Amino acid sequence: MNEIYEPAEDSYLMSEALGAELPELLSKNPQLKLLEIGVGSGINLNIAKDAGIKIKNIFGCDINNEAVNHCRKLGFNCIKSNLFGEVNGKFNVIIFNPPYLPEDEREPKDSRLTTTGGLQGNELTIKFLKEAKEHLSKDGRIFLITSSLASSINFNLLGYLAGVLLSEKLFFEKLTAWELSLNSK
Repeated sequence: MNEIYEPAEDSYLMSEALGAELPELLSKNPQLKLLEIGVGSGINLNIAKDAGIKIKNIFGCDINNEAVNHCRKLGFNCIKSNLFGEVNGKFNVIIFNPPYLPEDEREPKDSRLTTTGGLQGNELTIKFLKEAKEHLSKDGRIFLITSSLASSINFNLLGYLAGVLLSEKLFFEKLTAWELSLNSK
């Protein structure tokens, strides 16, 4: 896999949600620490920087070496990691625009890593949510994209409170940007 995931509708929906939400979170905590899982082109790392998060507090990882190197060249602290495998510490904000499409045998194998989230499309996101609890600060927030093409996720069963920030209906699917927090009950 050599290509960096280029921004598409899902990336722009996440950027719009972050642009609206990050300034308020930053006003409450000027030392906000942010992690993006799957940095791709770095579009959301730049949104975080433009919102005023200190570059030393912006972290990212990707399974793709080219994406990691690209974001390092942009000045961000990025490492190669499969989800949280190589990530240490806790963060106030964790961003994930996951591969969310259900497996399709017709899709070329080399592009599945950036598009396919499992047999039902949600397996990778569920794995992320289970692992994220160890890295999200007590009052932290997760920003996540889902697609109507994948099976739905019961966030409450996974220990999260969830709210829809934005959604966009495309001709073949509906994308949703979520804000999640730990359900402390």
